[in-house]
Amino acid sequence: MIKSMLGHKGDKPSEGKGGPRRQENKPKSPAASWSIDDFQVEPKEGETRFHDIGLRDELMHAIADLGFHYCSPIQAACLPHTLQGHDAIGKAQTGTGKTAAFLITIFNDMLCHPMEGERFVGEPRALVIAPTRELVMQIAADAVDLAKHTNLQVVTLIGGMDYQKQLNRLHNDVVDLVVATPGRLLDFMGRRDLFLDHIEVLVLDEGDRMLDMGFIPQVKRIVRATPRRENRQTLLFSATFTQDIINLSEQWTYEPVSIEIEPEHVATDSVDQKVFLVSSEQRFRILKNLLRSEYSDSVIVFANRRDQVRRLHEKLRKAGVSCGMLSGEIPQNKRTRTLEQFKNGDIKVLVATDVAGRGIHVDGVSHVVNYNLPEDPEDYVHRIGRTGRAGATGTSISFACEDEAFLLPDIEKLLGNKLECTYPPEELLQ
Repeated sequence: MIKSMLGHKGDKPSEGKGGPRRQENKPKSPAASWSIDDFQVEPKEGETRFHDIGLRDELMHAIADLGFHYCSPIQAACLPHTLQGHDAIGKAQTGTGKTAAFLITIFNDMLCHPMEGERFVGEPRALVIAPTRELVMQIAADAVDLAKHTNLQVVTLIGGMDYQKQLNRLHNDVVDLVVATPGRLLDFMGRRDLFLDHIEVLVLDEGDRMLDMGFIPQVKRIVRATPRRENRQTLLFSATFTQDIINLSEQWTYEPVSIEIEPEHVATDSVDQKVFLVSSEQRFRILKNLLRSEYSDSVIVFANRRDQVRRLHEKLRKAGVSCGMLSGEIPQNKRTRTLEQFKNGDIKVLVATDVAGRGIHVDGVSHVVNYNLPEDPEDYVHRIGRTGRAGATGTSISFACEDEAFLLPDIEKLLGNKLECTYPPEELLQ
């Protein structure tokens, strides 16, 4: 249950917040053809089953459909606390299952405590803030999957997309969960199309990235529009715990539990990491030959800046490589279309910046290429985590040229081991 029954739960909002809608989204009953008995998972020593944490059957049905049997470490550590309504500060790398941890928390509480009486449009019960459009869309897609056997409504608010269409979606019915980027959320709040005074659960995802991207002043304005921290549940996740993140968590959370999941290895064992010592002039030739090889089925190429991505994408297209581009300067509808083409296999190469790359969760990526070494070692981990997912193996290839090789020691320090630097094989230099 959300910490203490909120005083405003079920109260009629003040006038001027949009037309009232009677509560219609009561939880669905699990389909008659499915029961928890159809989802048998054997207990395993050292593992936590989803069966063991007291989730609603509607959620268990969705979890069964998704093929999940045991909680990931961050889920096993978080859920016993967050399902009881406690605030949490979680340190976890990308790909550890933290998205499912906070979505399960949100939906289980909503299903256990449906709101009674009238509700108004534009007044969500839960809010997830994330720094990039792609990450917001990925979180929302995961939310739809988990809520498929309920009537809970999820709305996505991101910049670069038609405001009116998003407004229509928001005001089409009462909404339960909003997933948004900070800027677009403030647009809706500023036009009085969205109100946060009934928020029960607030999630701040990738706090370190929001800090790096300069979003914290915006996030502070958003947090101030929600109920007091004692009257909401706040979950904050970050890949790193800098002093700034610690200070913010102290301001925004109330008696939180702290959860820190350190992977056994910062870089996954399922990724074969290669570092090629090359000149700046050799990089494109090697990349082109790599993309033409039979072993590169699905490749993400990372560059550090938008202009580098743009130039590299154009050179690849002129070389006859079918590729797409993801960066902050690309309109959101085109980015969405490009990502879908990549997921469907219509294009096999994506050229991306780190900001755009954070939201790429695609199984089956065979290679990640660091055309430029990242200036932030954490970005190296996020980049190579795009491959070797879901039990598959993958390969990362990083180019260490004369201008960027000095960045390697900091990456190795974060990884906790040396990266073997070699010269590229002769066939890639042809």
